[in-house]
Amino acid sequence: MINKDSLTHHISQQFNAELEEVRSHFLAMGGLVEKQVNDAVTALIEADSGLAQQVREVDDQINQMERNIDEECVRILARRQPAASDLRLIISVSKSVIDLERIGDESTKIAKRAILLCEEGESPRGYVEIRHIGDQVRKMVQQALDAFARFDADLALAVAQFDKTVDREYKTALRELVTYMMEDPRSISRVLNVIWALRSLERIGDHARNIAELVIYLVRGTDVKHIGLTRMQEEVQGGGKSS
Repeated sequence: MINKDSLTHHISQQFNAELEEVRSHFLAMGGLVEKQVNDAVTALIEADSGLAQQVREVDDQINQMERNIDEECVRILARRQPAASDLRLIISVSKSVIDLERIGDESTKIAKRAILLCEEGESPRGYVEIRHIGDQVRKMVQQALDAFARFDADLALAVAQFDKTVDREYKTALRELVTYMMEDPRSISRVLNVIWALRSLERIGDHARNIAELVIYLVRGTDVKHIGLTRMQEEVQGGGKSS
């Protein structure tokens, strides 16, 4: 079973340091992205255009972090030719940073909607849904990153399973908001901004699930994408590979 000690088992102390460094940079990027999600949702709910603008300004920093981590992964692959759990770590990081960058992009979209809603003034329907689904998605991102930090396949499985709940609640909220727009056409512009923000939250949940699936691959050595939640649970709880 891979764990934090696995990163310091090489004869080469430099290789140990490189693996720990790339993992630490990934988690630092994750912390920044998690804050971006929190700030974007808060900016929308509290009509804080200044905070929303801060979220948008962080996007370039996140993009640069993705590029840096990707370069680190390429260097390790080229110089060290890692195998087994080391290779899985590098693959998992290199794929997960893409999802982190896209979570950052979706947070920036939410911030943009927050600014537009501030300009339009009156608060529309849908803020209850934004708050509720936003809290759920923020928790998914936090737990996916915690699972990566602790090599916790069980927590990663819980994140993947919860994505179904978010998808279901997103669809329910969407139906209610579309009905509201039909009843009050004057609300269309404002409610559409809320719908696009909800769409971004749903996509953030999808990316958190992707990271969770990569944690399971990292820890268990099994690719669980596209196999369904039942088989995923069997892989995690049944043990899977461990080299």
